[in-house]
Amino acid sequence: MAILPAGSFNTSKRVYTAFKVGDVVEGGVEKVTRGLWSGNVGTLTTFFTSSAQSDTQKQYYYEIFDKVSTDATSESQFSITYGHNDGSGSLGQNEDSPSNAIYSQYAQILLPDNQRIFSFNDVASQHIYAINLNRARLKDRLDPGNFELTLGKLDGTAIANNVNTGSNVHIHSSNLVHELIDDSGDTQQAATQIGRVYNLVSGSILNGVHSPKTYYGQVYPEQGVIVLNADTLNTKLNFGTVTGSNINGDNAFKLYTSLSGSAVINANNGFAARNEERVQSTFYFVRAKNGEYNFSNNPSYTSGSNGAFAQPTFANNPKSYITTVGLYNSSQELLAVAKLSKPILKSFSNEVLVKVKLDF
Repeated sequence: MAILPAGSFNTSKRVYTAFKVGDVVEGGVEKVTRGLWSGNVGTLTTFFTSSAQSDTQKQYYYEIFDKVSTDATSESQFSITYGHNDGSGSLGQNEDSPSNAIYSQYAQILLPDNQRIFSFNDVASQHIYAINLNRARLKDRLDPGNFELTLGKLDGTAIANNVNTGSNVHIHSSNLVHELIDDSGDTQQAATQIGRVYNLVSGSILNGVHSPKTYYGQVYPEQGVIVLNADTLNTKLNFGTVTGSNINGDNAFKLYTSLSGSAVINANNGFAARNEERVQSTFYFVRAKNGEYNFSNNPSYTSGSNGAFAQPTFANNPKSYITTVGLYNSSQELLAVAKLSKPILKSFSNEVLVKVKLDF
């Protein structure tokens, strides 16, 4: 007896079954949140710069890792940078300077078409600090309301070369750290052309926005960008941002010292954040009627050169076990595979309905 392909009991000898109306149902969108940092950790408390970055690169930004960058398991978490509208605080003149390039780039990406200067609580600022979250960490966007940034107040007289390699940190003895959150739970913000924008204000996840609140910057959840007002950091955290023409102020490193220094003061002073991912689900109802898919193409199903059944009883009462469902396109190209938790018996006396959920 010849080998009978799956589904060939009927005269069509089909191996594939096309979905009909009602077999494919669109599901809802589910919001999934996880810790933002590597390993789905919710709070990052260790901060390391990269020894692989060149001096030229450091004029533009610092890449921050969760472990020493030479550790094979370390991963980039975010980058920090400084920008000035007039190019101050970096080598070069005006638009040829790194700080001007940084400021212009963020303004072009984040601000409306008719705005070129960052404004925080209606007060313009010519220079900014920025934190760019790693795209691999961000997923769809930063989860508003589950974000808390802790910054240490700098002494203003010296900056540590690298907090996590043993250098001293110069931090004021009073008002050591400032906790910052977005005001998504306090203010309903309108959507912009690049998504929603929230103010970065004094407060904590546990206690909410402080009263009176201080405006430190803005948070762009969809972009994974946090922009800090350099003027406020100078006033509240003694950053002592270096300005001036054609001078390398290494200002971005001040933000790194403030971040890592706060964690040195207290291990609980970290960078708490969660990402958000919206998952669209589609349900496929795969139906195998009693007269279909009762035979197998598996070589063990037959024996001998003439393709006789390995089990003679199969000639009158064939049985097979469904273990896998394949989803194909119209060109019969395999697109997705669904594995069943256990094999399902299939014969002429029973039908099988398998619901496949595809998330994307």
